[in-house]
Amino acid sequence: MNARDLFYEKKKLDPERKKALKAFCKDLGLSFSNLNILDLAFHHRSFSNENTEHHRYNNERLEFLGDSVLGLVTAAFLYEDMMDNPEGDLAKIKSNVVSEKSLAPIAKDVMHIDQYLILGKGEELSGGRQKPAILADAVEAVIGALYLDSGYEAAEKLVLKLIVPEIRKVQQDKGNKDYKSLLQEYYQKKYRTCPSYELVKMTGPDHDKTFWVTVHLGNTSYGPESGKSKKAAEQEAAKAAYRMLLIEK
Repeated sequence: MNARDLFYEKKKLDPERKKALKAFCKDLGLSFSNLNILDLAFHHRSFSNENTEHHRYNNERLEFLGDSVLGLVTAAFLYEDMMDNPEGDLAKIKSNVVSEKSLAPIAKDVMHIDQYLILGKGEELSGGRQKPAILADAVEAVIGALYLDSGYEAAEKLVLKLIVPEIRKVQQDKGNKDYKSLLQEYYQKKYRTCPSYELVKMTGPDHDKTFWVTVHLGNTSYGPESGKSKKAAEQEAAKAAYRMLLIEK
């Protein structure tokens, strides 16, 4: 642990904060010998940016470390769990379950991280406590903090507890498929070119727009399909094309 982290270890935690961190550990069955490093995992950069005495003390370094631990544990589990599957299958599932889309609900519904975040005033007012990117990053930061505090086995145990249920959802086809990636992989392999997406119209008021997108595969088009964001509409168009091509029954 570097000198900056050692300095942070000496900072006194407020009794109420210490009580809250212990409750967090109890809910997840965790044991931290150093609650300060766990506390740091919840500090978003918006707080350190607004507080000069807290300059650079945020969870980004822990997030960087936790991301690697998360990836390794997930990859190792998939390698053992799916012995008869090719590398491509493992990579797709890993990409799905370690994504922001999977981690943000884990942060909120399983770990209740939104209750422990330390945010700057601006980020707090803009709804940062509910932002998927902030929540997902904090999950990785907690994993990184646990790795530093208690070692790889403790971090591995937490990752498996959080990620294996997500892996099972994908394996049982209960997760949300990334149809854009599936369609592109198929089409690029067969025709050596990529699908193109066209936003054809937007409907509804500014606060509740619906986007309509068509996907073009060479001279053939599918859609338009709708979604509450351009990205969601693209997924729906890709899904329609994917199924029409009988790639998926």
